[in-house]
Amino acid sequence: MKTLNQLTDEQLVKLYEDGNNDAFEILLSRYKSKVYSYIFLIVRNRELTEDIFQDTFIKAIATIQQGRYVESGKFLGWINRIAHNLIIDYYRRERNENTVSSDGLEYDVLNNPKLSDKSIEDVMSNEQVMLDIVRLIDYLPAVQQRVIRMRFFEDLSFKEIAELTDVSINTALGRMRYALMNMRRIASEKGVALELR
Repeated sequence: MKTLNQLTDEQLVKLYEDGNNDAFEILLSRYKSKVYSYIFLIVRNRELTEDIFQDTFIKAIATIQQGRYVESGKFLGWINRIAHNLIIDYYRRERNENTVSSDGLEYDVLNNPKLSDKSIEDVMSNEQVMLDIVRLIDYLPAVQQRVIRMRFFEDLSFKEIAELTDVSINTALGRMRYALMNMRRIASEKGVALELR
């Protein structure tokens, strides 16, 4: 008989849905550092990261307990989407209260505060920038998408990425470099609005 630690994410979710609280503890221990890193990468504020982190897992628990978890094959991707939506909600509330400041926000995924000649702040909200960056990733070739997601969403080192994708560290770094260059080029081609529907 397998121990809880040996079960897949999907099996653990099912067990938790059926009332086994230990199953969720295993999921939490598996992914807490990656989810925390993902949130912090975007918000750049420890206190806010902790709040959103807690809200993410509370929402995940509620969704599973209500039987609304849809197996998508990747628990980490699912929980990061919850975190992402909560981040967007936070910035939307801030903007509506007219207290949002761009000082603490750095979208260094593109290593550049501008995606074209015009300043992003002049034409779109911070929340839209985040959404557009995530959408830009979908325009990349599959190998570049994978390295971006592994590095920024799953918080893997280039050594781990190289091992998981069976390439050298230099190849993994090269793919990241080309991915960032491509994202800048696509952003420039699409204009500031980045309407990537």
